[in-house]
Amino acid sequence: MTISWFDSSIVIAYLLILFVFALFGLRRKNGSQENLILAGRRLTLPAFVATLVSTWYGGILGVGEFSYLYGISNWLVFGVPYYLAALIFALFLAKRARRSMEMTIPDRLAKNYGPAASAAGSAVLIIVTLPVAYVLMIGVLLNQFFALPIWIGIIAGTAFSVFYVMTGGFKAVLWTDIFQFILMFAGFIILFIVAFTTFGGLEYLKANIPETHLSASGGNPVGYIALWYIIALATLVEPAFYQRCFAAKSEKVARRGIFVSIGFWIFFDFLTTTCGLYARAILPNLDNPVAAYPALAMEILPVGLLGIFLLSLLATIMSTVDSYMFLAATTISHDLIWRFKKFDEYKIGRYTALGLLISSIGTVGIALLSDSVVDLWHDFGSVGTPALLLPLLTSYWGKYKYSNKGALLSIILSSTLTALALFYPTLSGTSGYLFGIEPIFIGLGISLVILLATITEKQSQLIDK
Repeated sequence: MTISWFDSSIVIAYLLILFVFALFGLRRKNGSQENLILAGRRLTLPAFVATLVSTWYGGILGVGEFSYLYGISNWLVFGVPYYLAALIFALFLAKRARRSMEMTIPDRLAKNYGPAASAAGSAVLIIVTLPVAYVLMIGVLLNQFFALPIWIGIIAGTAFSVFYVMTGGFKAVLWTDIFQFILMFAGFIILFIVAFTTFGGLEYLKANIPETHLSASGGNPVGYIALWYIIALATLVEPAFYQRCFAAKSEKVARRGIFVSIGFWIFFDFLTTTCGLYARAILPNLDNPVAAYPALAMEILPVGLLGIFLLSLLATIMSTVDSYMFLAATTISHDLIWRFKKFDEYKIGRYTALGLLISSIGTVGIALLSDSVVDLWHDFGSVGTPALLLPLLTSYWGKYKYSNKGALLSIILSSTLTALALFYPTLSGTSGYLFGIEPIFIGLGISLVILLATITEKQSQLIDK
């Protein structure tokens, strides 16, 4: 795929605007850790919604691939379970998180389980927040439209995101997310309207796509769909959610912001799923379904609108890259270096820059070795959720908590054994997981057993007394 000079100039203009944002960031002084990491806890409802909606929806090419292959099942697999998880977060965690006045998830772990558990949790968070899948998508996108080698696209996308985040901290992330929020909706609204007015609505789709594409399962087994409802529990330990709640102006903003965001995600999923159906109907023989959205846009959008849609794809991905790169960097600077070194907090910018360098190298390295976005989502979610879910939830509500040693053991064992289970097919040369069990269930089981053992130990101690 190649695009016209006019469409290319629209993309270049977008990148220049982000560059200007970065230059303004150089003039700002973020000062304290609270200002750098949470923008001074002054996040209003519109800003909260814009940054959360855009950050949490970065996997746009994976969504295009799935909706092209399986139709409206995309909504059931990548939509509904995450709406439910976000709703649980809003109802039970958002206000508690804001009320705690903490800055990061490891702060919470340190307060409840001590520095060792916090350090272990930080290590897990660094791994799962590396935006590997998203820089891989940038590489694929730049390859499709500009014929750049994927590895160059990966490095360029990472370097650009790191640059403007490094200059402005969370404030830079907020400003760019608001801009990218507008672009992501504008592009898909344009694509949907052009497809609908050119080819027709539901009757056209029914006549030109497989029947299974309009079924809830899309032809997938029930067990596969159910698995994603477990993986969606990663939302309850999602650092982007906690960071936005910590940064919210009030507890009400934190909770209402998630409710409003769910509405925007539902609408955006309608746009993306429907456009995926149009891609399947209009281009039924795509060699690479990952290119479903770009291919559809090239087929039906005129010059100018094509450039805007390309921006929509790029903005959707980059809004996630910058947010997660910043989260990984502040986990290194605040939760590892500062927690144990206790440097002057006004030097946080220097150490966050170091964190950005480390996280960007790790992100690029893993992305260059990867080829599947959906597999990356599956594997990273499978490791992070068992390690952090129960320790974090029991720290906010619940009658029973881990002991300090129990929390440390749970985080280390559940993440390590889950990772080993994920690598089992490669290490053993087989095609399936050990005993046919999804690795995430192994990790969750270990974490639950350690929690129950901790509770039993506490009860035993009370009886002895």
